[in-house]
Amino acid sequence: MESIAWMAWTLPTAIFFAGLACTLAVMTWLAAVYPEAERIGVLSIPTTRGDRLFISLIAAAVIHLVWIGLVGTDPIATLPIGEEGFEISSLWLASGISLATAVLVFRTV
Repeated sequence: MESIAWMAWTLPTAIFFAGLACTLAVMTWLAAVYPEAERIGVLSIPTTRGDRLFISLIAAAVIHLVWIGLVGTDPIATLPIGEEGFEISSLWLASGISLATAVLVFRTV
């Protein structure tokens, strides 16, 4: 594991990649069961589910980068789990904002 130690694999990182894999699996299943139809939303361009997912992922990346730049990653709470406790990063708030943004994109774009 020394060769990938620089990557800082943490629980939030693992949750992110597991969520991304599940999202891609669900989108693949949806494409097979319910064929995609383009629709025109507030951007005035035809988009499919895949397009809206891509826009949502780019928006989530921007939201997280801006959050880190403006707020940082300081813990907002510590849960009494284990000997030292489990710190909850403020990035979870950025993740919530990103999820709300994704819902908004899928409904309006």
